[in-house]
Amino acid sequence: MKVLYFAWLRERVGHGEENVSPPAEVRTLADLAGWLATLSPGHAHAFENPNVVRAALDHRHAKPDASISGVREVAFFPPMTGG
Repeated sequence: MKVLYFAWLRERVGHGEENVSPPAEVRTLADLAGWLATLSPGHAHAFENPNVVRAALDHRHAKPDASISGVREVAFFPPMTGG
């Protein structure tokens, strides 16, 4: 699956996108974030406080307990404010 990182997440990870193949036990968005945090120090820094990271699965906002089964693209981004 393709993983996209935006704003400070991209800065911490060191790139804006990557293709990953998570292990079978990674079933939810929260699982994916936890697994990604193990890939490098930059990933660990990006996901050090997963409660502030937002995500979209195939262009639809999703909660941490959402299944990633069959998902082709996951986007992670910081909270946004209107103005």
